[in-house]
Amino acid sequence: MNDVSAIQSMLGVSTPKPEARGTGSDMGQEDFLRLMMEQLSNQDPFKPMENGDFLGQIAQFSTVSGIGELQASFESTASALTGNQALQASAVVDRDVLVPASNVRFDGQTAVAGAMDIPAGATAAMLAVTDARGQLVAQLPVALDAGGRATFSWDGRDSEGNMAPAGDYQLATGYQLNGKAEAAQPLVWGRVDSVTLSGPGGGISVNVSGIGAMSLSRALEIS
Repeated sequence: MNDVSAIQSMLGVSTPKPEARGTGSDMGQEDFLRLMMEQLSNQDPFKPMENGDFLGQIAQFSTVSGIGELQASFESTASALTGNQALQASAVVDRDVLVPASNVRFDGQTAVAGAMDIPAGATAAMLAVTDARGQLVAQLPVALDAGGRATFSWDGRDSEGNMAPAGDYQLATGYQLNGKAEAAQPLVWGRVDSVTLSGPGGGISVNVSGIGAMSLSRALEIS
């Protein structure tokens, strides 16, 4: 028994024990300091705690406390980002976006409008439309620009001038450069029907009419 314990025993007193306040992970700073004082009171006078050990325990507690505060800060930031995402998402509903898409749904009336990126020096550009069976429905020339984004529109008619039935169709675009045919990614305009938030940091998914769901980050233009 050390000197402090002996004196306490003689006086009929003992060091108060801290009240239980949950698990060690829930320990507050006040609880920590109380335990440190108890540890100092009961330490072996011939082997006192080194200053480095004492400071190390304080530093360890400060680190854990700091991590908790940092986590709370991150949660607050994530909540703010989610709010900003919701605001951004609501702004694109009922607006048209230009997105990469090869498969589109034709409603039987509305023309399919889109674009393709072509390099300078291209001598020809073409849009091909095929049906769900892979049969060619229409093939249209695309007007060339000096190089950049060229637009196209398919009015829904086949190569004989007849209106194609409503349904799913596939678009393919390409151009000719230096005597070689090159494929290009079709870009299609579609109306944003709704949006979906994927959670903090998860981004925004847009549901585009006639095209489907995709990340808003894939939209090249918004009108």
